[in-house]
Amino acid sequence: MRIALVQFNPTIGDFPKNSATMSKWIDKAKDGGCDLVVFPEMAVCGYPPQDLLERPAFLADLEQNFQKLIDDTTGIGVLCGTILRHTTETGKTLHNSAVLFEDGSILFSAYKRLLPSYDVFDEHRYFEAGQESQKFQYKGMNLGITICEDIWNDKGFIERPLYPVDPVADLMAGTKPDLLINLAASPFHLGKEALKHTMFANLCTKYQIPLLYANQVGGQDSLLFDGRSIAMATNGSIIQKAPGFKEDILYVDSDALNVDTPSPEPHMPEDSPATVLDALVMGVRDYVGKCGFQKVIIGLSGGIDSALTADIAARALGPDNVMGVALPSPYSSAGSIEDARELADNLGIQFDIIPIADTFESMKETLAPLFADLPEDVTEQNIQARIRGNLLMALANKYNRLLLSTGNKSEMAVGYCTLYGDMSGGLAVISDVPKVLVYALAHYSNEAGVRIPEHTISKPPSAELAPDQKDEDDLPPYDILDPILAAYLEDNKSIADIVTMGFDQTVVHDVVRRIKINEYKRKQAPMGLKVTTKAFGHGRRYPICENYREGAL
Repeated sequence: MRIALVQFNPTIGDFPKNSATMSKWIDKAKDGGCDLVVFPEMAVCGYPPQDLLERPAFLADLEQNFQKLIDDTTGIGVLCGTILRHTTETGKTLHNSAVLFEDGSILFSAYKRLLPSYDVFDEHRYFEAGQESQKFQYKGMNLGITICEDIWNDKGFIERPLYPVDPVADLMAGTKPDLLINLAASPFHLGKEALKHTMFANLCTKYQIPLLYANQVGGQDSLLFDGRSIAMATNGSIIQKAPGFKEDILYVDSDALNVDTPSPEPHMPEDSPATVLDALVMGVRDYVGKCGFQKVIIGLSGGIDSALTADIAARALGPDNVMGVALPSPYSSAGSIEDARELADNLGIQFDIIPIADTFESMKETLAPLFADLPEDVTEQNIQARIRGNLLMALANKYNRLLLSTGNKSEMAVGYCTLYGDMSGGLAVISDVPKVLVYALAHYSNEAGVRIPEHTISKPPSAELAPDQKDEDDLPPYDILDPILAAYLEDNKSIADIVTMGFDQTVVHDVVRRIKINEYKRKQAPMGLKVTTKAFGHGRRYPICENYREGAL
């Protein structure tokens, strides 16, 4: 059998557009001589639709558009993810489903059995789990069909399985399938690709079965879907693999998947700055476009964070759609303004300057009666940041542009940012990118020619909100701070464990204290693009009002 795997970029709820796009890929698969075309999980509506699933009109429109797609498709079998009703008297009313249809008729449907409810997932909120794994004979092949999480619970591979059932093991009982197919909407994060390759290869060799994996691609709110669909042989070797972060189609002949020779030692993919940059560029392009914007605005400080954000935006949207604005305060250096100007020239984006010194003085004068006899402190620093935030939002409103905020994960973690100031915006592009990775991305971006000025990269980072200010006056060096943050936020290590890694106890305690007391800021921050295993936002659910102290009796 000749099979096409399609990774495409749906827009949640845009059923006519999604169906039309699927029809084009179906025609392409037919032109390629395919018998079957496979689409990702929830392809018709896009993943994850969240509480739209609670709206009867949404479900009715989905069903109507899906039926039209079925009626309009001839000459090829289509296997795709969608949502079906659960019609019994108890339980949730919906199933996350896979449907195989051909020439106007549904031939087979299967329900997702493992419904994740960790990190960014909350499928138990909406769906009823399928009760059995199902196989289907199609054109002489016995197909074992699974949906995303269903293949992530191999008891021989996962150290502590999350679920009591193993859908793949159940599929292998009785007559073994000829082919295992997985329809996925699996979001990207650093390190996941290597894990997937290892896990898939383990399944193939364990059961001597080939695997087809069709994954969604595109940005959806904070989630970045990388695609990178795979055709894997019985020996665990990759026969074909789609590129990351863009739509594509793979043509697979089933005979080529049955490989008897042992697999060579697999090359485990490593996430590089190039991978992260591709992910962020896709995320900005999709978020801006799917939210109905075409153009963005960015405050350019002359520092590396705003420079990287502008670079990503220019790559994603084109330089003509990016406006950079420098807003120098009394403490901004002349070098920073020149760095911002040079960046804009390198990227080819619009550049404007709005000094804020007079506005700052006016604000201080207004507050003087109440601030009398009180020394200047962080309050005056924050006023400058908030002036900038207000002006940038005014420009965004006037010119119908989306404001991109520029803070990185290291700053967001410890609260080194100003609420209603530099945190203002509609999308926090690098809020899940630690500062050390920011530098790596900047260096990578310059490999094909300088985009981010070298001085921007080499100078000590500074907020420039006070005389001679440097980040390291208030924070540990980033090469110390970032590993502490990763250990605490992503690996859930205790303070004691982090200290045993070689970090100073006082520093670790202070970093954790800062993380805790700044939860309220992050709850009000713009949505950010997720690239690590644990990002701030939907997938990290911590209370603001809490007083937990490790080891307290």
